[in-house]
Amino acid sequence: MNILKFLNFNRQSQNLSLNEVKEIIRNNENAILIDVRSRQEFLEGHLNGSINIPLYELEQSCESKLQDKNSIIITYCQCGMRSKKAITILKKHGYKNLYHLKDGLDAI
Repeated sequence: MNILKFLNFNRQSQNLSLNEVKEIIRNNENAILIDVRSRQEFLEGHLNGSINIPLYELEQSCESKLQDKNSIIITYCQCGMRSKKAITILKKHGYKNLYHLKDGLDAI
């Protein structure tokens, strides 16, 4: 499925499975995968290709670290709660294409 069609189809839900996240990352070089867990959690293990912006820093640093507000941004955390909060923060700052890993790393 074409990545844009896939995203438009999924627009009803911001929740993505790990396979859907991998597919988006593989097919879209502008997609950004953000681990919103603490630095320590990130250092203990994270998804390949992700960057770490802890939830508690996201409000202050999103605009300097995520300059293209039209990029596909996928957030994740341990169980999905912080990544949902991250989406709310990013929406407030004008980001458009926001998704998160459903149930976080616990679902993997």
